[in-house]
Amino acid sequence: MFYERELGVPILLGKRDVIERVALSEKIGLDHVAIINPETSSDLPIFCQRLERLDRYKKMGLKDSRAVMINHNYFAAMMVQYGLADALVGGVSAYGGVFLRPLLNLIKPLPHAEVISSCTIVEMEDKSFGDDGVLFFSDTGVVPDPNMQQLASIAVQAGLVARQVFGRRPRVALLSFSTKGSARTASTEKVAGATELARQAFSKLGVEVAVDGEMQADAALNPELAERKMGPSLVAGKANVLIFPDLNSGNIAVKLVHQFAAARTFGQLILGLTRPAADLSRGTDPEEIVSVAALVGLQAIEYRKLYPESGDA
Repeated sequence: MFYERELGVPILLGKRDVIERVALSEKIGLDHVAIINPETSSDLPIFCQRLERLDRYKKMGLKDSRAVMINHNYFAAMMVQYGLADALVGGVSAYGGVFLRPLLNLIKPLPHAEVISSCTIVEMEDKSFGDDGVLFFSDTGVVPDPNMQQLASIAVQAGLVARQVFGRRPRVALLSFSTKGSARTASTEKVAGATELARQAFSKLGVEVAVDGEMQADAALNPELAERKMGPSLVAGKANVLIFPDLNSGNIAVKLVHQFAAARTFGQLILGLTRPAADLSRGTDPEEIVSVAALVGLQAIEYRKLYPESGDA
């Protein structure tokens, strides 16, 4: 589907005979699909040499670089880092940590990213929410309990990718169980402080993004309640990027809207790296895989403009 829709050329990693057998059983054509077996690839020796030069590899205490690099996730991450592929989509057949670890070890972070995080794009049937029914939820898959600086960085990264997708200024709400000091705890103060840090970061980057918080979810999404609880705000009542105070709340929220609101979810997009990647759930269907691949392909176009040297050794 990815190639047929003229979205790009897919690359599959694995043994050709296994992939061809599965494709035949599913009646899927493999024309214009590249198939690479890491174990026999001519790039494997080069990738092993590059891995061995990394301090991170030495700190991992590993001895056999080939055993590492024939792992599909490591091989794919190396391909993306050195420009042999533009973006990476994986995770469907593995737990998140198995897919994420190679990305964190091999792909350079963005210079302004405090932490690597993720976001899920949610498409609601009710088009009154977000941007014609589309919202970004972050972080939904990586950072369990971000501190104030990390939470601000999560807001910045999610705001940047939302601006790229929407094509205009996103409205970023940092969520809490409190709205503008209605309760005072270490958690609410973290969110309030992260809001101010995120504003400063966007200003330094010269990117126009509306940011507000801390606020409750209803104040972020319901215009009537927003007016009552928040007063004048560029974000309250019309937020299209929701930043959660921790991973528990973000991941639970995504699962709930998917189950109860019949929302479509796409992602998680990995944020804060110099190369685009997405870590998919093990329950992802083919349509979502294609959609997410299209999104990271869009990111890849912009990344080449923004970070042309980021693939250098």
